[in-house]
Amino acid sequence: MADGEPIRAAGALLWRDGRDPGSPEVALVHRPKYDDWSFPKGKAKAGEHVLRAVVREVSEETGFAPRLGRRLPSVGYLKDDRPKRVDYWAARCVGSAPGHAVPNDEVDRLDWLPVAEAERRLTYSHDVDLLREFGTGPLHTWPLVILRHATAGEKRLWKEPDELRPLDARGRADAVALAGLLAGYGPARPISSATARCLDTVLPYARRTGAVVVTDPAFTLGETGAERACDRLLELAGDGVPALVCTHGEIVSDLITGLCRRLGEKVPDEPSLRKGAFWTAHLSGGEQGVPSIAALERHAP
Repeated sequence: MADGEPIRAAGALLWRDGRDPGSPEVALVHRPKYDDWSFPKGKAKAGEHVLRAVVREVSEETGFAPRLGRRLPSVGYLKDDRPKRVDYWAARCVGSAPGHAVPNDEVDRLDWLPVAEAERRLTYSHDVDLLREFGTGPLHTWPLVILRHATAGEKRLWKEPDELRPLDARGRADAVALAGLLAGYGPARPISSATARCLDTVLPYARRTGAVVVTDPAFTLGETGAERACDRLLELAGDGVPALVCTHGEIVSDLITGLCRRLGEKVPDEPSLRKGAFWTAHLSGGEQGVPSIAALERHAP
């Protein structure tokens, strides 16, 4: 890493249900080196995706498995005269992580605290601001992932029916990587365009989670249109079940634009995706069964 390059790090406000409904407890860790209390976080490894980094760091520092929820504001500050950026998520504790953490030189104590008590315990003002931001949004959310299929070679060189065009070597590698990244959001039902390249993209995820991939013509190129695709996406968004939709570049922008407009969210300046990239809309319950978008994030594979 070059001297002037920002330090990349990731962390989470790990929470669990408290004694009173709607009153969560959050995890704070104590670092003996600095004698401070903060949220679990740590530096990303060279080339490590931020979603993989946050799951790994939180698991290592707390011994608990996080399920990523809505994206929270990033925090920036200087570390040894170098800029450092920490990307944060709200993350629900869903059980113990493999290799349960033990006290060590980096983290020697973890406490679960109600939000008000955690605010008094935190050492840094930017962590207090983050905790307050966490408190302003919905506690329970579910993910709706919109994924563009991974690379599938040159269309002009494929002489057989286009729906049979498979992923190329890079696309297969990205599909395997995507399975690990998307697992950070927890299990979701995979729904795919009825083409080989889309099915191949979600297959490693389905094998990892034990889910059954369902094909849907509403997301299949040549069988659908913008209105039909958006109507189907809204149906999925409204039933409160995590979902992963794999489709085509020609459809992605319409899906994101339609989802945001119908749910009252600002449409991103550039809603399109490169191959293998995905949008994650974190949804929360709304009035009359219509959800709202609590957060929207985009990631490359």
